[in-house]
Amino acid sequence: MRYRKFGNTGLFVSELCLGTMTFGGEGELWSKIGDLQQADADRLVGRAFDAGINFIDTADVYSQGASEIITGQALKNLDVPREDVVVATKVSGATGTEGINSRGNSRHHIMDGVKSSLRRLQLDYIDLYQIHGFDPATPIEETVRALDTLVQHGHVRYVGVSNWAAWQIMKALGIAERQGLAKFESLQAYYSVAGRDLERELIPMLESESLGLMVWSPLAGGLLSGKFGRDSEGTKDSRRAIFDFPPVDRERAWNCVDAMKVMADKRSVSVAQIALAWLLHQKAVTSVLVGAKRLDQLEDNIAATEVELSADELARLAEISALPAEYPDWMLDRQGEFRRNQLQASASR
Repeated sequence: MRYRKFGNTGLFVSELCLGTMTFGGEGELWSKIGDLQQADADRLVGRAFDAGINFIDTADVYSQGASEIITGQALKNLDVPREDVVVATKVSGATGTEGINSRGNSRHHIMDGVKSSLRRLQLDYIDLYQIHGFDPATPIEETVRALDTLVQHGHVRYVGVSNWAAWQIMKALGIAERQGLAKFESLQAYYSVAGRDLERELIPMLESESLGLMVWSPLAGGLLSGKFGRDSEGTKDSRRAIFDFPPVDRERAWNCVDAMKVMADKRSVSVAQIALAWLLHQKAVTSVLVGAKRLDQLEDNIAATEVELSADELARLAEISALPAEYPDWMLDRQGEFRRNQLQASASR
């Protein structure tokens, strides 16, 4: 297990992060994703830590708060030293109540949300507190100021964001810099070899501002697990068959699966390991979230850290998974070609 610097901080996290969306199974949506109870969750968390994973991610909305409860109890049952684990959770959605102010990124909801998460997790502080989605009703400055208050009071150590657009994150970073407030250190976003959309705007922004990238759904909701393909719909109880998310260009995905199967067969590993290894080879990626319903699934995911892809294999996957050119990308490429060549010539001297 390798460890990577977390954004523009002095914190180091494991290249794999244990996701806990499969814990709890409370509610119609979450029961489709997973319903692991305490004993099974303890085994997964224990195995993750044994493998060197020091990073665990949950959210207040997962299973209506049950995921946080199970995660916190697992840390207690396993007697994990607090300083040895980086715990991340999120706030924005409604958890347990549908009151008029029970969701969103307002100071009101964030202050209530962190207290509830700390109680469910049985922790004195949260290492990484993330805004789970964009709230069009709340000014970004209000959200940034509320998060800074949590940092100043010691309730959270770092703050991050999930599922925001590049311009929204940049606006928040600008406000934080101008006002001297705690700034986002990371983005948690969907990314996979079959879904490279964030490479258009988000990854250039992350690299420019030195933010970390946590990847959710690295197997595209199971579509890249090897169970699915042009001639295979997978099992009826698989996550993708039950919950068809996130949206994926199927033809591009099948092209990726076909190529990854050749690479997997050559190494006697799973297609899922190749898909995870591809992400671990991407410079912008800090940590890849892996969730599991069974111990053998987690073991397979952990083994992906040992898979090395060749330059030719990476080039092949880059070619077949490439995004179609869109404006302004094709104009930026055209207009910047001369100056890029100058930079390359200068660097080679």
